[in-house]
Amino acid sequence: MRNPIIDIGAKELSYEIREIVEIAKKVKNYGKEIIWENIGDPIAKGEKIPDWIKEIIISEVKDDSSYGYSPTKGLEETREFLANEVNKRGKAQINKEDIIFFNGLGDAIAKIYGLLRREIRVINPSPSYSTHSSAEAAHAGAPPLTYYLNPHDCWYPDMDDLYKRIKYNPAVSGILIINPDNPTGAVYPKKILDEIVDIANEFDLFIISDEIYCNIIYNNKKQVLLSDVIDDVPGIALKGISKELPWPGARCGWIEVYNSDKDEEFKRYIDSIYRAKLIEVCSTTLPQKVIPKIFGDRRYKNYLKERNKLYEKRSNLAYNLLKNIDGVIVNKANGAFYMSVVFDNTYLNGANEIKINNKNLKEFVDSLKPNTHDKKFVYQLLAETGICVVPLTSFCTELNGFRITLLESDEKKFKYIFDTIAEKIKEFLE
Repeated sequence: MRNPIIDIGAKELSYEIREIVEIAKKVKNYGKEIIWENIGDPIAKGEKIPDWIKEIIISEVKDDSSYGYSPTKGLEETREFLANEVNKRGKAQINKEDIIFFNGLGDAIAKIYGLLRREIRVINPSPSYSTHSSAEAAHAGAPPLTYYLNPHDCWYPDMDDLYKRIKYNPAVSGILIINPDNPTGAVYPKKILDEIVDIANEFDLFIISDEIYCNIIYNNKKQVLLSDVIDDVPGIALKGISKELPWPGARCGWIEVYNSDKDEEFKRYIDSIYRAKLIEVCSTTLPQKVIPKIFGDRRYKNYLKERNKLYEKRSNLAYNLLKNIDGVIVNKANGAFYMSVVFDNTYLNGANEIKINNKNLKEFVDSLKPNTHDKKFVYQLLAETGICVVPLTSFCTELNGFRITLLESDEKKFKYIFDTIAEKIKEFLE
């Protein structure tokens, strides 16, 4: 090319949740059946959408207006409905103008980070969901800045670590929270969220809270939203329907903006996000139209309750099958539908291995030359058993381990997956 055309941040873009698929496809070519535990798609794992939800969608499909443009921020009646839902809680108060729709939260995340000044940083949790950490790092043209989630303390943030990393890095202007958390399944208590708000207030920061899983909470944990604790701190909550209905193919998410009137710089920043969306015209209309009818239906809360019972059952079964294995740190997932398992470093050495009986598959895996212990485990697990999980080091952390979903709807198969993984962990760490 006449000139270098690739932005310095492009090298930070990574999404191994899907990148592992390319390796799995090659393993499949050797005749191995793949069990996909890498991605959070409930539909792909057999979850069924209730007929009453489908009927609402069908009725809107028959309405010609669902084929037209929506306003740039989103349908007014839907934004009004969602603002009222926030206001019912009695904490933060917003109106429809504080809500902007996007074509999935990936679209929102790209704009949220991409419209910051390059030298401004948003500190991410570690482990962190790859879409956030990659987008933030790509915007900055530098590796992500992170704070530590402690696997020895329910995956809660290390508040001392967060405080010091903000105090001694003046470029940090925002804090990312993912609650319930992906990849760990942690659900944060109010005390922790209050402390994060206090830190943001002290250092004059804004908060981003990814709450896409906010209605997927179980094991008697309580839902605490950013709107419940935000006080006067500027903030953005990210929400959507991809995991909740679930309807990931709808690509429908939105942001709720809190306290934009409290800070002129933050207000201009939010306006830039809106103007970036204005250039795109709008987000998809159909899923926006059905949200008030589905969320407002008397059957919806019970539907969520029944779904959460299933995730709770799977969470407890998975935890009980893995918790007593020597050399791993396991926390019970309490929200979302993921579990992260950490390997104790004292058990890791160059000799860790799962035996691969297929000679050709062994040669293929050896040729991949994994550069972390957990990638070696994941590749060998995939080659020997067909179970596809994601290395934990792919989630912006130095902790070796893996993330697995709790989505398998066939109970017998679910138990087989975790029994097999337990067996292979023991083999790998012996």
